[in-house]
Amino acid sequence: MTPVSLRERPAYAALAAHYETIKDIHLRELFAGDPQRAERFTFDVVGLNADLSKNRITSETLTLLVSLAEQSGLRDHIEAMFRGDRINVSENRSVLHVALRAPRSESIVVDGVDVVVGVHEILDRMAVFADHVRSGDWTGHTGKRIRNVVNIGIGGSDLGPVMAYEALRHYSQRDLTMRFVSNVDSTDFVEATRDLDPAETLFIISSKTFTTLETMTNARSARMWALAALGDEAAVAKHFVAVSTNAEKVAEFGIDTANMFGFWDWVGGRYSMDSAIGLSTMIAIGPTAFSELLAGFHAMDTHFRTTPLEQNLPALHGLLCFWYTNFFNAQTVAVLPYEQYLKRFPAYLQQLTMESNGKHVRLDGTHVDYDTGAIFWGEPGTNGQHSFYQLIHQGTRLVPADLIGFGQALNPLGEHHDILMSNVFAQAQALAFGKTAEEIAAEGVPPAVVPHKVMEGNRPTNVILSEKLTPYNLGTLVALYEHSVFTQGSLWGIDSFDQWGVELGKVLATAIIPELTSQTEPLLDHDSSTNALIRTYRRLKKG
Repeated sequence: MTPVSLRERPAYAALAAHYETIKDIHLRELFAGDPQRAERFTFDVVGLNADLSKNRITSETLTLLVSLAEQSGLRDHIEAMFRGDRINVSENRSVLHVALRAPRSESIVVDGVDVVVGVHEILDRMAVFADHVRSGDWTGHTGKRIRNVVNIGIGGSDLGPVMAYEALRHYSQRDLTMRFVSNVDSTDFVEATRDLDPAETLFIISSKTFTTLETMTNARSARMWALAALGDEAAVAKHFVAVSTNAEKVAEFGIDTANMFGFWDWVGGRYSMDSAIGLSTMIAIGPTAFSELLAGFHAMDTHFRTTPLEQNLPALHGLLCFWYTNFFNAQTVAVLPYEQYLKRFPAYLQQLTMESNGKHVRLDGTHVDYDTGAIFWGEPGTNGQHSFYQLIHQGTRLVPADLIGFGQALNPLGEHHDILMSNVFAQAQALAFGKTAEEIAAEGVPPAVVPHKVMEGNRPTNVILSEKLTPYNLGTLVALYEHSVFTQGSLWGIDSFDQWGVELGKVLATAIIPELTSQTEPLLDHDSSTNALIRTYRRLKKG
């Protein structure tokens, strides 16, 4: 049976009519007419406090959005994911990142196998290995203690580990240096290893197939770098471990397969930071803190699965993203963490959101006739306030924003944290209510300048607060966005778990490499622009 198109669902028509009645209403008016608005639109969920009141919505808006979610089958889709149904239709795979953080006591059976058992087998092995490295029991080829850990991966095998390490650096073992290499640009590897001693360095090669071009190029360079100093091929087994499922390739590289940590086809790269891909995270913060991270993920998973949609924070977050994308024509969402440790969080969310929902066809392969995934971007506050906030406040584009803050600083210093957090509340207030021409004129501003200082306001924000940045709260925060992405994809009827758009460029690049390295002039058969660029590169390469 062909699913009902988004625009043909009754709630969509009702939302479209409702939008016409609300689109020009200012947040000033919504707050003035509803003294309980902040209380009604604030949600306390597993350690997160989310104030959604500064959105351009009413109670009717949320009722209609929830109705659309129900008509789109969101509740059934959630259950299908948690059951292990093959909801990644283009690859015929289950989508079970929720199993990665399921407690031992739970059971998720897929094709007759309880996957939770396998998850905890890997977690247990990771914990033993991490403890060996952290304690100094694991030594390098020369007997020296490992003091440097370099994760080599790309995409989800890098963005998640980097973000998690930076976010949880406060909890890390400070006598271990953690580095991350992803870019095939040689500068990334050279700068990451420039000041490291090969005898004290452990590399984690993160590639499911152990064939990823960028990762394996960097891995081979790491191997040569290590052996240039250590000499003996046997050193590879003491200085390299793998996160992979390709035992044959891992062994060929020289890694002991006893030190290979696997994961499964039902783990997408952008959802893998709590799988074996998180080995570098576990080494940095320890198995106990890593377990707390998983517990935070699981708490939000449970909330998402069991809570009615009208009180379900990830669902509501996703519905608001949908509301602005499909009715207000917002093209982007800004994520603005007021926590320096979360400096890599927006970059992590870029892959999570845009690789998931940057799709142009529905599950049945038909082309969508509406916008899908927004562009996610951001920087930590208050840096962004002196950079791009100008456009959010006074530009012509509507940019919904998430402001993320914490009640306690991890590094208290005088009044720093109060000053930081005052900006969270001030920016949300200014974006919502702005400043009128009358208010500005009353301050004695010259009439010619008044228009330049007007802040129209009516810019929507979510303010998400938590007590402090802990492994548990990071888990809840990441899972919030994971399930928000799921909610949006469910409404749009797309496959949020494949990424075919990543593949074409890689295939073309593989064909072009020999044309760049050929000692003789290659016969080029691309379009005229690509041919010209290749010839120009070959000329520049010669100097």
